[in-house]
Amino acid sequence: MSPRADVQIYVTSWCPYCHAAKSLLRKKGAAFTEVDVDGRQDLRGWLTSTTGQRTVPQVFVNGKPLGGFSDIEALDEEGKLDPLLAEPPAAAQALPR
Repeated sequence: MSPRADVQIYVTSWCPYCHAAKSLLRKKGAAFTEVDVDGRQDLRGWLTSTTGQRTVPQVFVNGKPLGGFSDIEALDEEGKLDPLLAEPPAAAQALPR
């Protein structure tokens, strides 16, 4: 598999689940853009309104929110993460950074 998706992960530097999510994505060979939301109330507010979640990490693939670490781990265990990571982006959807 050759991951091609546009992957963005919103994190804080001190969050163990953020580190676990990044580790899983690296294991999958997925390139990703990391956005640190520590002290960024604007991004935290955007994440909450977009995903309905207040926690990090929040992983987006091709602009679609997948959830946090447990969500992408479950997708991986079900064999559903690799196909998502292999999808090319349909159109450039700029997410906040």
